Amino acid sequence: MKLFLDDERTAPEGWVRVRRPGSAIKLLKTGQVTDLSLDHDLGNERRGTGYDVVLWIEEAVATEGFVPPKMTVHSSNASARAKMEAGMERIRQYEGR
Repeated sequence: MKLFLDDERTAPEGWVRVRRPGSAIKLLKTGQVTDLSLDHDLGNERRGTGYDVVLWIEEAVATEGFVPPKMTVHSSNASARAKMEAGMERIRQYEGR
């Protein structure tokens, strides 16, 4: 499954869109997600951001041996994009241990 986390944009054809980090994490836990594209700003930060998904993946990789999907960031928030990409780099480092 190709998973697209965004509260406003339409998912590309062939992708499943979710609007909330919790929904993305629930699907990631199934092990069926092969590709993940993340937005950061999801309308209401109390519900979470795309970075929360990156943090969950990072912890799951480090502590549970979770195998992450191919990940990209499509957020237009430049500073959040950099933070999320740094988290993805840490995930790649955990995988290489």
